[in-house]
Amino acid sequence: MSSYETIRVERRGPALIFHLARPERRNAVSLKMMAEIVAATEAAEDDAEGRAIILYGGQEYFSAGADLTEAVKIKTATDGTRYFKQWHALNAALENSAKPVIAAIEGFCMTGGLELALAADLRVAGEGSSFAITSARIGTVAGAGGTQRLPRVVGPSNALDMLFAAEPIDAAEALRIGLVNRVTPRGDALDKALEMATLYATRAPLSLAFVKRAVHRGLQMDLASAIEFETFLVTTVYGTRDKQEGITAFLEKRPATFTGA
Repeated sequence: MSSYETIRVERRGPALIFHLARPERRNAVSLKMMAEIVAATEAAEDDAEGRAIILYGGQEYFSAGADLTEAVKIKTATDGTRYFKQWHALNAALENSAKPVIAAIEGFCMTGGLELALAADLRVAGEGSSFAITSARIGTVAGAGGTQRLPRVVGPSNALDMLFAAEPIDAAEALRIGLVNRVTPRGDALDKALEMATLYATRAPLSLAFVKRAVHRGLQMDLASAIEFETFLVTTVYGTRDKQEGITAFLEKRPATFTGA
C-alpha cells in the first residue's frame, strides 16, 4: 500500500480505512491531505478486496476544518478559484468512487471537516461528537460544497439554521435532521462503520456502484430525466454476470457469490 504523509491507509476486513493523520493541526485539511485522499481513493478503485472506504479522524476529533494557514493566503479571486478547485476535486473523488464511502466521526467535525464528511455517502457519529460550519463567524462563506451538499442532506431550512448560527450541534440533533445516519456510544463510530462496510461487502459491487451513481446524479436532474437515467443503469446492470448469479442464488436458496462483473 502506498505511503502518505497526511493520511494512513489501513485495510481491515473488506474496508479501507483512511486515517486522517495531522494531529499537530487537529486534522485540518491541507492541500497535501486533499491530494493524498484523492490519490488513495483512486488507488482503491483498483482494489477488488477493498469494498468500502472509511474516513476516520481518530477518537478525539474528526477534523478542525480547512488549514487556515493556507486559506489566509487567498487574497484574490484567482487564488480562491485555484484553492477551491482542489477541494472540489477531493469531494468529487469520494462521490465518484464506485465504493461506498463512510465517515466515522468522533469529537468535533467543523466547517471544512464537515464539508469533507458531507462528500461521503454516509456518516456515523459517536456520542459527544459535534458538527458546525462556522464560516459566518470569520466573514466567509463555506466554499467546499457546504452551501450545496448540506441542504441536499438535511433540507434547506435545517441547513440555513446551521449556516446562519455557525454554532455546533450535537450528535443527537445531527441524527434528528439527517446529517448523520447512525449514532453510537462514544468511541464506537469506527466499529459501526466497519460493521456497515462488512454488510455492504456481501452485496453486488456493481449494484452499489450503480445505485450510488443513480442517487448522486439523479439529485441533479428533474424527475423525468432521473427516471430515464435510472432505467439506463438498471438495463445495463441486467446484462452482468452478477445479476445472473444473484437471481440464480435467490432461486436456489443459497448465498450469492459476486465478482463485480
